[in-house]
Amino acid sequence: MASNYSPKHFNVTFPQEYVAHVEINRPNQLNAFFEAMWIELGHIFAQLSIDPSVRSIVLSGAGDKAFTAGLDVKAASQGLLSDSSATDSARKAVHLRREVASFQECVSSLEKCEKPVIVVLHGFSLGLAIDLSTAADVRFCAKNTQFAVKEVDIGLAADVGTLSRLPKVVGNFGWVKDVCLTARLFGPEEALRVGFVSQVFDEKAGAVRAAIEHAGLMASKSPIAVQGTKELLNWSRDHTVQDGLRYTQVWNSAALQTGDVQAALLSGIQKRKPTFEKL
Repeated sequence: MASNYSPKHFNVTFPQEYVAHVEINRPNQLNAFFEAMWIELGHIFAQLSIDPSVRSIVLSGAGDKAFTAGLDVKAASQGLLSDSSATDSARKAVHLRREVASFQECVSSLEKCEKPVIVVLHGFSLGLAIDLSTAADVRFCAKNTQFAVKEVDIGLAADVGTLSRLPKVVGNFGWVKDVCLTARLFGPEEALRVGFVSQVFDEKAGAVRAAIEHAGLMASKSPIAVQGTKELLNWSRDHTVQDGLRYTQVWNSAALQTGDVQAALLSGIQKRKPTFEKL
């Protein structure tokens, strides 16, 4: 399946075995998103999720200036945010809700993807960049990154993931309210201090290389174990400890029957690198 990717607004490559690299490819517009892009993003991650030749994914942005500057406001003003008077308010609200739900689903495709996703942020990483990165599993960034939750600056509350996920990513509700209510810029040192990013690199190229290497490490593990770990961590984040333990019982009652456990144990005893079947 790894050869069946030909998106229009993204580059999809496979830099090493079992690792996919998805690159937002609209650098002349600071990788700003319009509707066709987020729909395409959702399709890409849905396909990667079930691709047996992929076990981990890196997401980055093309060019030197931005991971993404967020929503293409000009395009949105002519579409999603346009002030159409063609229908009454209730009907317009129904259509807007459907549009927002569709956008949310596309961003959530990173979280729902069965494979771990590492995001590499650089340059302008605004608005939608925060939505996307909080839906991912691990965040790296370059020293030139400028972050902001920009939505209040364009007259709306962030509606595709940041307000729901960012407090759970950093565990600091006061700091989240600060950056969300002011739309102020914050940098890599602050992002690292609050736990928003895991590592900071001198420049983008080094961050991408490190992310691919990190993704390769993930891909070297049992795909059954990695998939289960992501699923159980995401479930437990949104449920009580007891609910998480109960779900783990049910999940592992099936997953523990894999041959990967024996392969991993034997490789440890025999001091060799284990190999695992495709999932």
